[in-house]
Amino acid sequence: MTEKVGRSSCTSILIGKKASSDGSVIVGRNEDSRTAWPKHLAFNQHQLADEAPVFKSRANKFQLTLPRESYAYSSTPEWTKKYGVFEEDGINEFHVAMSATESAYSNERVLAIDPFKTEGGILEEAMVTVVLPYVKTAREGVRRLGEIVERHGAAEANGILFGDRDEAWYMEIGSGHHWVAIRIPDDSYAVVANQLSIQEIDFSDPDSFMFSAGLADFVYDNRLWPREAKFNWRDIFGTNSESDLHYNTPRVWYGQKLLTPSLVQEPQSFELPFLQKADKPVTIADAEKVLGSHYSNTPYDLTSKKNAGQATFRPIGVATTQESHLLQLKGEEMYHWLAMGVASQSVYIPFFPQGTKVPYMWGNGKEEYSPNSAYWIFKLASVLVDRDWGKYGNDLANAQAEAKQKVSQLRYEYEQKLHQAQEPAAVAAVADEANAKMAKATTDIYNKLISHLITAQTGDSPLRFQMDPNL
Repeated sequence: MTEKVGRSSCTSILIGKKASSDGSVIVGRNEDSRTAWPKHLAFNQHQLADEAPVFKSRANKFQLTLPRESYAYSSTPEWTKKYGVFEEDGINEFHVAMSATESAYSNERVLAIDPFKTEGGILEEAMVTVVLPYVKTAREGVRRLGEIVERHGAAEANGILFGDRDEAWYMEIGSGHHWVAIRIPDDSYAVVANQLSIQEIDFSDPDSFMFSAGLADFVYDNRLWPREAKFNWRDIFGTNSESDLHYNTPRVWYGQKLLTPSLVQEPQSFELPFLQKADKPVTIADAEKVLGSHYSNTPYDLTSKKNAGQATFRPIGVATTQESHLLQLKGEEMYHWLAMGVASQSVYIPFFPQGTKVPYMWGNGKEEYSPNSAYWIFKLASVLVDRDWGKYGNDLANAQAEAKQKVSQLRYEYEQKLHQAQEPAAVAAVADEANAKMAKATTDIYNKLISHLITAQTGDSPLRFQMDPNL
């Protein structure tokens, strides 16, 4: 019997345009829930309704009247709407990226004294759906969601990523109706685990900070922080718990270790900075490495047999990852990089969000395995490799390299065609063709990998018996 799915924790990355290798703004994260809970890809088209539609949450009492006009956007909804839409991430036609991630953190002390009821507050499952189709910039996205939180409340603590061609913003909800957002400096990046992470807030700098009305008064009136001290959001609303030491801070430490290896920091430090600068320009491949990481080349790597069943730290890439995405924006170019399943065992495909047609197999998949689902193809490959990562890891790496090379070739080819296309219909047609070819090329390679692994593993049975030739 299917039970209501629980949200697990996620890890996010935000990269400013001067920190990236090609001037792109990049935001992304892993969406974690359960080891078998498929996601789909969707392309939602521009709509102008006769009447203002009303969004009604399936999870609680939250509902919201929406604008009549909604812009086109990509998204990754759940395989079922029974518990909510959970579109989670996407890019709209105005080149605005958004990704909503639930924080496992909750501060009962602060929520208890928040004077508003939040049982009808917005949940993660609704955030992309009621915000992304209605904004034209990242700042507009922050402001729209902030106004919803202030008016309706938030039923959980969240971190939300926004980006456009010029700016990356990170927003955190700390109590039922209070939130802050910070613009990621162009030359910096941030890796975020399931902690409230934003640090000092400058209320006099609207170019770099946004926040809920009355936030400072709420904090001071409830004696949560002294007025004479610098306003540190993380220290006021965040946690420094034993759980953080094993579950959260090590992920931030390792993400920063990968991008800024010159720094010497400890995995269980509560002093890890929210904003960091990379040692070299950050590429999409670097960001993929962060989201797929599992403490490689450290004593904490879960793929090492000596750590089997006794993890010291929770890694960034885990078996419960449903999908991993990187939303990349630069000028007129935009890519919804999407890896189904476990990031380190999958392949990121740079889908063009201008598309209108979901490639075959990318809109399929339910809770039980099925061979016509992209999600399940990548999960099956993961399961087979997991039988002995040391033995079959090279087979996986070879398939990934082949798929990445093919996708890179197709991406370049169709980028040129997109630059030549003028009319919206022509752009959509080129994007649809590119998306279909990249998707098929990747799943074909993975099906070949699966065939090889199944064949090779027929000899791994414990019922093996070899006759002594001398008998």
